[in-house]
Parts: sequence; structure tokens; C-alpha cells
Amino acid sequence: MVFIPCFRKAESHFLILRILVGLVFITPKFLPAQADSIPLWPESPPFSKPNDLVEKTWTTNVMRVKDVTVPKLYTFLPPADQRNGSSVVICPGGGYRILAIGHEGYAVARWFNERGISAFVLKYRLPNEEAMDNKTIVPLLDAQQAIRLVRQNAEEWGLDPFKIGIMGFSAGGHLASTVGTHFQKPVGSVEDTTSVRPDFMILGYPVVSMLETTTHGGSRKALLGSDPPLDLVRRFSNELQVTSETPPTFIVHSTDDQAVPVENSLRLYQALVEHSVPSEMHLYESGGHGYGMAEAEEALSSWMNRLSGWLKGRGLW
Repeated sequence: MVFIPCFRKAESHFLILRILVGLVFITPKFLPAQADSIPLWPESPPFSKPNDLVEKTWTTNVMRVKDVTVPKLYTFLPPADQRNGSSVVICPGGGYRILAIGHEGYAVARWFNERGISAFVLKYRLPNEEAMDNKTIVPLLDAQQAIRLVRQNAEEWGLDPFKIGIMGFSAGGHLASTVGTHFQKPVGSVEDTTSVRPDFMILGYPVVSMLETTTHGGSRKALLGSDPPLDLVRRFSNELQVTSETPPTFIVHSTDDQAVPVENSLRLYQALVEHSVPSEMHLYESGGHGYGMAEAEEALSSWMNRLSGWLKGRGLW
């Protein structure tokens, strides 16, 4: 028999009161940030076409979303007196088929908020011929628009328009590195001339290359199709697009990653060094793929401490 103790009414009320009082005195930086969402586009998103897709969100071990047809930017702003002016747009991964928006989006945004950095989680459209034309450029179009919006609203949100970064994991890392290497010719027909160049990049176990020998096959097929022409493959192989104007970059990857070969990060880092772009890369012996901040793994989670150091060194925190 299991014995369950019962509280007298007065004792029960006193316990509840103690819990509530304790919550009131939690330091604000430990409270979860409140996220508001704003549409990326004031009207119908560019290249959209009528479709029957219904956006779906579900959680097993992580939160995921798919069939996004209305892209949004989720704003995570620290209290006004704690903002340091830096900000980052976060692109969750998922092979360009889903978005792992929980541990590669919202959780990371809150980590930044605890350090006074404003964060914006991008729910971008995933390539889908049923829902859009020009599916290959649509994720980039959405990500470039996110940079525009943050820069345009910098004064209102208490941000420095020259400290806006882009971050991405896995396929989101491919999108982020595309933003960081394709800013000189924004895609689409957007008339707004606001700069879409990020001021820094943070890439977690990123897909970088679309070359067959290096890429993640699922991401390549979803973005470029089953048999893409070589010029398109090279265009979206971001290690080939690095220039001296590419923003400073932080990279983390695991050598035992069986989904996205570590060679993606190695090739990008080599290109960054060759073009004298300030960059830092951390490789772990083990860790696999898709670990986000790796909070449950002591050794692997140290990458976030190293990111903290890099941010401080660049005056971003």
C-alpha cells in the first residue's frame, strides 16, 4: 500500500504561498524570455502559390515544425536595461524538411538573453514545389528578410545595427552560411536596400557544401532537387563563396558526425583562413549530430563556454 500524506487546508495554503513568493524573487535573467512573433512579409510571402499545406508542430524528444507557409520571426528580447546591443538571428536545422525549432531555436535564444543579447528565431519556409515557385532561393529570401527587419527595427529594440549576427545548426547552418556569403546580391525582387550582410556567423555542425562528396544528401536533394546542374551546386557550396568580406565566424562540429561530415566545417574554415576572415573552429572527438547546446553532456556542452569567450573577444557580450 502506498501512503499519500494529506495536508490540512491551512498548511496547504501556506505551502502554495511559499512557492509563489519564491517565484517572485527569481532573478529576471533566469526567467524564460517571452517571445512574440512577427510576420516576415507584410502581405503574401514572395513566390508563394495556393496550396493545401497545414503547418504542423509536434514534440517527441525535441520540438519540430514542418510545412511552414507563413514565415515568422520570434523575438526574444532581454529586459531593456539588460540589452547590450548585440543580436542574432537563429536558423534551426532539419535537413530543409523540418525545423528543430525547440533545442536549436527557442532554447538557444534564451541562452543569449541571459547574456544580454537579443535573439530572433527564424521560422523559415522549407523548399516545397507544392507551396512555392523558385523553392531553392526561398529559405535564403526569408533569412535575408529577417536580417533586414532586425536592422530596420534596431533603434526601437535597443540594438546596434552593426552587431547583428546569423546562427544556424545543420541545414540551418547551411542557410546561415549562405546568408553570410551571398549578401552582395540579395535574392528575389525586394526593393528595400537595407543591408542583409550579417556582422558575424555562428555555425553548429553545419551543412556547408552541396558537392556530392561532402554534403548531407537529404539537405542537398530538398534544396536543389534530385539532379541539380553543376553551376547551382557550386553556387550553394558556401566554402566556394567565401571572400574577404565574409563576416567573422565561429564553428563547432564533431568528428564522428555521421549525418553531416566534419569536412563541411573543415573546408569552410580553410576558405575563411585563406581569405583572412577572423574565425574560430572547435572540433570534438565525439558528439554525433543534432545536439544543440548539448546541455546534458558535460564535455560537449563546453562549446557554449567557448562561444561565450569568442563573443566577449569580439565585443558582442
